[in-house]
Amino acid sequence: MQQVVHVDLGERSYDVQIGPGLIDQAGDWIAPLLARPRVAVLTDETVAELHLEALRAGLAKAGIDMVSLALPAGESTKGWPQFTRAVEWLLEQKIERNDIVVAFGGGVIGDLAGFAAAVLRRGVRFVQIPTSLLAQVDSSVGGKTGINSLAGKNLIGAFHQPSLVLADTAVLGTLTARDFLAGYGEVVKYGLLGDADFFDWLEQQGPVLAAGDMAARVEAVTRSVQMKADIVSRDETEQGDRALLNLGHTFCHAIEAATGYSDRLLHGEGVAIGCALAFELSSRLGLCSQEDPSRVRAHLKAMGMKTDLADIPGELPSAQALVDLMGQDKKVVDGQLRFILARGIGEAFVTADVPPPAVVEVLEDALTTV
Repeated sequence: MQQVVHVDLGERSYDVQIGPGLIDQAGDWIAPLLARPRVAVLTDETVAELHLEALRAGLAKAGIDMVSLALPAGESTKGWPQFTRAVEWLLEQKIERNDIVVAFGGGVIGDLAGFAAAVLRRGVRFVQIPTSLLAQVDSSVGGKTGINSLAGKNLIGAFHQPSLVLADTAVLGTLTARDFLAGYGEVVKYGLLGDADFFDWLEQQGPVLAAGDMAARVEAVTRSVQMKADIVSRDETEQGDRALLNLGHTFCHAIEAATGYSDRLLHGEGVAIGCALAFELSSRLGLCSQEDPSRVRAHLKAMGMKTDLADIPGELPSAQALVDLMGQDKKVVDGQLRFILARGIGEAFVTADVPPPAVVEVLEDALTTV
């Protein structure tokens, strides 16, 4: 059942292995990369409790020793204090340029560990072993690493490609329903931005996938990773096409900032809401039919997901305040905010030609829609 997706980046090319049982086989996959049989693993406390000994055993089969550091779970870890702690720990472990750092966890750990590897001794190699659906289909692939700032999300970081990605789909069975569906928000994004047939497939297979069907999960992860790999191969540092992968993220990052990067809103939940808002905005600007945002919301609701700002517990800032938060987004160019909008499902594009009053109006309605 295992699949492989190749990310073609010349000398920095690597494979993404996808399927159940990869943690048990981790030593076999990682051993060829090592100059000495030892790795340093960065993880979080939740993943460590569930899976760290399984990874240790998988590495030991190939004679690889493992040292590990478990950071607190949650988005708040993705900042300077825990990043500094991770880098200093790696130095204490005497990690050298020829060694491998392993990022073992969800998107937070993958981003933080990748950034640590990027700056440690001016760059050491690292391997991604993503344990959440969101990380398997998105953040573990493509080399974006970084941490959050008080000014905004992912504003501090570097492009640093992994040497290997092992996406063990069996570990998805240990996710809470909420965490799984948050990751599903990123899966849906791929269909919406560039593959209408994939979105059709998700409408049919989404419930089966969520219920635990392994073949469906492998298929969904593989198709998502393949689409991302194709885009990254064309545009590694987001000068053009890669910006399409940010569908929904302009809205999402503002909402995440407004909720303090807390458990009130998981990143994938924000992406799902952001995609629904991006299609709503596209429809109101006459770019796509009115049926498209309705279809997007209908599928998200059928999966039991959040679709509007009113679905987020607690108070939120005004629509104008949310637009102001968008001004810190990485997609601002020459002071102009760029949006990823759509001419239809599977037809996303990047534009800076969006009237601010239209954005405010969409957000105002989203704040009151129940």
